[in-house]
Amino acid sequence: MSHAAVFLDRDGVINRAIVRNGKPYPPPDLDSFELLPGVADALTRLKGAGYRLVVVTNQPDIVRGTQDGKVVEAMHDRLRAELPLDGIEMCCDETSDRYKPQPGMLRDAARDLGIDLSRSAMVGDRWRDVDCGKAAGCFTIFIDRGYAESLRAAPDAVCDGLPAAVDVILDRISQPTTLTQVPQ
Repeated sequence: MSHAAVFLDRDGVINRAIVRNGKPYPPPDLDSFELLPGVADALTRLKGAGYRLVVVTNQPDIVRGTQDGKVVEAMHDRLRAELPLDGIEMCCDETSDRYKPQPGMLRDAARDLGIDLSRSAMVGDRWRDVDCGKAAGCFTIFIDRGYAESLRAAPDAVCDGLPAAVDVILDRISQPTTLTQVPQ
């Protein structure tokens, strides 16, 4: 049986992003890695509704040498310990088909975890997340953080944070683990 899932961008959706000149960046160290308010409860609600939960995150700063891979792994260990996640997919290579906006991370997780992408949602705070979800055939929710960048594709819903996004996902269920896309 295939499962519905919610794919979650990391920085700006699950944890606080560092914003400089209107652009979000990952926290530089474990001390500044802070879950956003309401995230744990929101994910617990989704898990209780039967969704698989997968973080999908681009981390190019590891390859650029401006972020330590061991620090990123420690951040992911913290997420695994504190949140009901089924997986974390990460891509550091901007040329890879796994690097958002390409849908490779979602497709890999779908294969590995038995996920039906057409019954799943992608939640993110940047255009890359929306485009990635669309390319994978998912319902897309944009978390509007007011960054100085524009969307390239229209999301199915816009919210101010993950708790509101979870409300949208749960409100759109016609039967457990089924999403319906908003007509364009």
